[in-house]
Amino acid sequence: MTVLEPLKTLTQRVADGVLLAVPPEYSFVPMTLIRALIQRPVKDLHVLAVPIGGMAIDMLVGAGCVKTLEAAAVSLGEAGPAPRFTAACEEGTIAMRDSTCPAVHTALQAVEKGVPFMPLGGIIGSDVLANRDDWREVDDPLEAGNGPIVLIPAIRPDVAVFHSPVADREGNVWIGRRRELASMAHAASETVVTVERITDDDLMADEATAAGVLPAFYISAIAEVPEGCKPLGLIDHYRADRDAIRAYAEAAATEDGFRSYMQHALGGGAGLAAE
Repeated sequence: MTVLEPLKTLTQRVADGVLLAVPPEYSFVPMTLIRALIQRPVKDLHVLAVPIGGMAIDMLVGAGCVKTLEAAAVSLGEAGPAPRFTAACEEGTIAMRDSTCPAVHTALQAVEKGVPFMPLGGIIGSDVLANRDDWREVDDPLEAGNGPIVLIPAIRPDVAVFHSPVADREGNVWIGRRRELASMAHAASETVVTVERITDDDLMADEATAAGVLPAFYISAIAEVPEGCKPLGLIDHYRADRDAIRAYAEAAATEDGFRSYMQHALGGGAGLAAE
């Protein structure tokens, strides 16, 4: 049964050392929850970007919360490269596993289907494949002359996190057309969600909304956190604050700048995991 709980309690569901699935910048990123995890601080995370990362992952990396990261890309989009991620890769302070967008989705879909791996085409001969010893290239097992394929092992996150505009009191959460959130929740052992608001309406009862709703069966806990995506945007609620994102990119270009920014963002009372 889905539990409604305060944000501080919700953060305790993301234990040190877990495999954490985080959505891309365009898809309901729980920025307030991410900052709360840094403030705790969470440590030794194995992070899976589904399938690319942005400001949330850059903050986690810069704060020393991340041990390993698997992603197809990490950047701040129009604001430029993700500075703390870039520095961590150059300095070797995180273990980076390069992936592709289809490969990340395929790994989660394998868990959805209850199989240990899924086949994927399109990356034969790539440098990414050449540097992934856990992916296996095999001949067409049906011997139908289709050429080689790559087998992608299933990835089951310990915890998936995202922010949504609304959930109901039964624990059903609206995700609209953002199907990567469904794959994350289906594959993860636990899914914790922050939302703009809790409604008394049953989101599953209306045919107009039900198709865009993730059933409570997949949700472990929810916290009501208004404006929980800021400074990123949330569809039909608020736009991304481009000036704030650029300000972060400029500050985070240096270690000292990043720490000054985060101390301000976290209210001055936070310890960062790297300290």
